[in-house]
Amino acid sequence: MNISTMTDNSSPGLKTMYAEKLILETDTHGYLKQLPRLPPNVQLEAIFLVLTEYSQPSSSIPRRKPSPKIVGQGRILGDIVAPVTAPADWEVLT
Repeated sequence: MNISTMTDNSSPGLKTMYAEKLILETDTHGYLKQLPRLPPNVQLEAIFLVLTEYSQPSSSIPRRKPSPKIVGQGRILGDIVAPVTAPADWEVLT
């Protein structure tokens, strides 16, 4: 269980909030297999992140590959880490 706390001093009705990570499982009909124990008399906000193959629909799209005709054609010209322009040309740095 992961818990993080945040205090809000600007709102008199909301003093503290914390996050609690729960892993919940559903049955074949989509109902929770077991209900979690929650604090009494509070409002909760829930965000559900689905941990199955359905959360990654892009995996069904085939990955594109470059043409074999261009293998070995690329060349690195100069330093690939250094900026192309001189630092004096950057107005942000002055």
